[in-house]
Amino acid sequence: MVATTKREVLKLAKAALKTDAGELIHLTEEITRLLEKETGQIGNMLIKGKLITVEPEGNAVIVGDIHGDIESLLRILNESNFMEKAEKQKDVLLIFLGDYGDRGPYSAEVYYIILKLKQQFPENVILMRGNHEGPEDILAYPHDLPIQFQQRFSNHGNTVYSIVRRLFHQFYNAVLVKNRYILIHGGFPTKAQSLDDFAYAQEKHPKEIFLEEMLWNDPEENIKGTYPSPRGAGKLFGEDITATFLEMLQVNRLIRGHEPSSDGFKLNHNGKVLTLFSRKGAPYNNKHGAYLKIDFSRPTENVRELLCWIHKF
Repeated sequence: MVATTKREVLKLAKAALKTDAGELIHLTEEITRLLEKETGQIGNMLIKGKLITVEPEGNAVIVGDIHGDIESLLRILNESNFMEKAEKQKDVLLIFLGDYGDRGPYSAEVYYIILKLKQQFPENVILMRGNHEGPEDILAYPHDLPIQFQQRFSNHGNTVYSIVRRLFHQFYNAVLVKNRYILIHGGFPTKAQSLDDFAYAQEKHPKEIFLEEMLWNDPEENIKGTYPSPRGAGKLFGEDITATFLEMLQVNRLIRGHEPSSDGFKLNHNGKVLTLFSRKGAPYNNKHGAYLKIDFSRPTENVRELLCWIHKF
């Protein structure tokens, strides 16, 4: 199994490094159309708007921010054996929490790989939206992607970027694992009243700040309610906010990305919030990256149980 996985991952990496503008454009348009049509029950996923609900069964690999780090992405695919498992079983998911490009030098290649994975395993791969895939009015800065595409694809760079930007709007806002977890790139939309506010946040933007908060919010210790975020978008939210939304959603933990960590992960709010950061190197210079390899059928009642699922590298 390990040898087969390594061959498939190596093949995928070589194709990514060789891809040209035309191939990436074609692939991006294909996956954009695929995501536009995803609705209702697909495999283990129940899709409503940009919210995916899954039953608490099967296994999942959950990946935090990649930011153009192809080496970390390939390592995760090798170690997790996702491709081998997805060929043989339907109850395995690969969930990306967003932030695929910018910062690292291999943004185009990372996009190629995640889109090929979605193409090959459409019922097993979930692509979520990060703040680096946000709307233009709250897009992260600096946003290196258009420059990287120009360097990579020369005169075709602007066209590739324009088509990839259309893809951003099809990524998912949240994943709800019933009675277990809520997955969001940043944090809770603190004024949300129902799951529809999660599912249709992009349609209410910018009149409502649901999408902004889901992409940009960060947990903070020793505060109540919310405070303005030093990022310039989104908010800092306290443990009381976390408790309110976990109760509302009938889950016990928020799993998110968005924040660098020297260990590749961090816990907030007495273990109720887990942050994953799945890349290493400049400009963050974190010592480790991390991802989650988890059995959704098994509840994690305490932090020790959750830590067993975290894989550092």
